[in-house]
Amino acid sequence: MIGNALTIVALAGSGLTAGVLLAVAISVVPAMAAVSPPLYVRFHQLLGRNWDPTMPAIVLTSALTSAVLAAVGDGTPARVLFGLGAGLLVAVSGVSHLLNVPLNRQVKGLDPDAPLPADWRDPRAEWRRWHLLRTALAISALLVNALAVVA
Repeated sequence: MIGNALTIVALAGSGLTAGVLLAVAISVVPAMAAVSPPLYVRFHQLLGRNWDPTMPAIVLTSALTSAVLAAVGDGTPARVLFGLGAGLLVAVSGVSHLLNVPLNRQVKGLDPDAPLPADWRDPRAEWRRWHLLRTALAISALLVNALAVVA
């Protein structure tokens, strides 16, 4: 019974993570790239408000439940796959916290009503690269966790 509940949490969480990151990659990122830098700053600040507390909780809960399933799962293939899924989700979190979040903080620290500083470096291309990496990792985690269920 607990194994089934953990499996649902791992699959739902990895699915939500992959879905949110894919939606951002195919919709939000191109929209942010298409607007002027001042509008980008305002747009970025508004979008980030609710993601920041929510996504880390979803990603880390999914990683933890995948890790638990790797430890107690039925059969070696499922355990290995859940372990890989947990690792991929930890990598999503690592990319987010070490690479995307510092860029987010730079943008959040700007006054959207003031001119951009003369030395401002547009972070959009770099942020996009790291976002696409974590999106690929999240989709891989979902696929691996789904394979673990049917293994």
